[in-house]
Amino acid sequence: MGRKLDLSGLSNDEAEHVLRVVQRDMQLRKKEEERLSEMKQELEEEGSRCLLLSKQHKFNEHCCIRCCSPFTFLLNPKRPCLDCHYNVCKSCRTYSQSERGYICAACQKSR
Repeated sequence: MGRKLDLSGLSNDEAEHVLRVVQRDMQLRKKEEERLSEMKQELEEEGSRCLLLSKQHKFNEHCCIRCCSPFTFLLNPKRPCLDCHYNVCKSCRTYSQSERGYICAACQKSR
């Protein structure tokens, strides 16, 4: 950023086109920054919520730390996340073939 463009060798139409492209790029960068900022805030809120729930006596042994649904032996078994090590239900996790384990949705986002 901070570099200046020398548009003196371009025609007016070409210079305007370059200017529009640069302005569109700046808008897209700003939009992406906002999206990443919102995602970061979401993940921080999720982390603090999980920290509170994990302090409850054996909460994560019986319920998913992400959605609070109860674990059942066959229908909704608990599995530990490879990153955060919390137990998560089948709807809040994905299987990683390369790591041979489960990753929760929040850790997947943060990756």
